[in-house]
Amino acid sequence: MKSSLLLCVALAVSLGFVLVAGSPWDSEDEEYVLVNNKCQCVTVTSKFVPSKENPDEEILERNIRILVPLKARENISDPTSPLRTTFIYRMTELCKKCDPVEIELGGETYQAQQSTSCNEPETCYTYNRDKCYTTTFPFFYHGEKTNVKAVLTPASCYAD
Repeated sequence: MKSSLLLCVALAVSLGFVLVAGSPWDSEDEEYVLVNNKCQCVTVTSKFVPSKENPDEEILERNIRILVPLKARENISDPTSPLRTTFIYRMTELCKKCDPVEIELGGETYQAQQSTSCNEPETCYTYNRDKCYTTTFPFFYHGEKTNVKAVLTPASCYAD
């Protein structure tokens, strides 16, 4: 009886060590989101992982997740435009920061941007759900043609 109790305690202790060894010890194992571009359906994350060549050394691992929207149009605001067949992703464009940041230099506060190409329009492969998209189309009624404006993203165009 005593030996079986000792065996159970030893088993519990060894399982406890295995369970503790399998969980992360600190928050350094977290994955950080560098880019979450909903317009181009791209998410870039990074985290430090042990090197395969030298387990004592950590290397930075980047994961790039690209969702290719099926049936995306060349002009997303025009449902009659041809289907998009080319998707171009440039890391420099995905990582640019256009929001101005306040910095202090020599006791004075300045506004600065981290990118110089912020005035160029961004190519979107899907709708930005925060933006209102509309289009016009011909509408025939009793033999008369009128151009009618239609909303493509109703949730972002109309307030609750």
